Amino acid sequence: MAEGFNLTGKTALVTGASQGLGRRFAEVLADKGAAVAVAARQTDKLASLAAEIEGRGGTALPVAMDVTDVAAIEQAVIDIEAALGGIDILVNNAGVAITKPFLDQEPEDYDAVVDTNLRGCFFVAQRVARRMVERGAGSIINIASVLGQDVIGQVTPYCASKAGLLHLTRAMGAELAKTGVRVNAIAPGYIETPMNQAFFQSPAGEKMIARKVPVGRLGAPADLDGALLLLASDASSYMTGTAITVDGGFVLS
Repeated sequence: MAEGFNLTGKTALVTGASQGLGRRFAEVLADKGAAVAVAARQTDKLASLAAEIEGRGGTALPVAMDVTDVAAIEQAVIDIEAALGGIDILVNNAGVAITKPFLDQEPEDYDAVVDTNLRGCFFVAQRVARRMVERGAGSIINIASVLGQDVIGQVTPYCASKAGLLHLTRAMGAELAKTGVRVNAIAPGYIETPMNQAFFQSPAGEKMIARKVPVGRLGAPADLDGALLLLASDASSYMTGTAITVDGGFVLS
């Protein structure tokens, strides 16, 4: 099984890689031997990430990509293939959330969330999958959320987009199953990132974790490493159209 997690000779694309979970995913894949294209709209942090990966002996390519722009996606795929070869692993991680009550969400709020979290994932996956199908192999990993299975207030477009992404994963997995391309998802629960750290360290955040997470602690980005490497590697060759929930028991509560 340990050998199954070896990604030497593979090329991976991670979207939303400039910070948070995307950055962690890129580092983990690179440490296991994959050449990693790190993509984001804001590219200022990508160069430092690529340099960090290369400083540890890995291979990384910073790529500008707006997942809401199909032309930009297509150009990014061309650039990655020219520099690193065909993409073997896609981690569809780019995502946003806008926190407002349902009654206050504006059309532009809804569009911003759904265009990135669902439409963007659809077209990144589609453009990459076309090339994977030609080669007869590939792994697509959609980063969903437990809020695609359960709900909380203030983020209704986000919940809807992640539920859609889970169903998209099943539909893509079914349609591509005979091509050699696998499509799966990871559904994280509450994971600490720079964006939410202040809240979860507050009394209100600590109370939420105690009430909603049976294991009694906030997740760390490293808690997703195992699911990521399983789905990225040949160790999951018999898995497609499914989601791995990593949530400390949140959906049980």
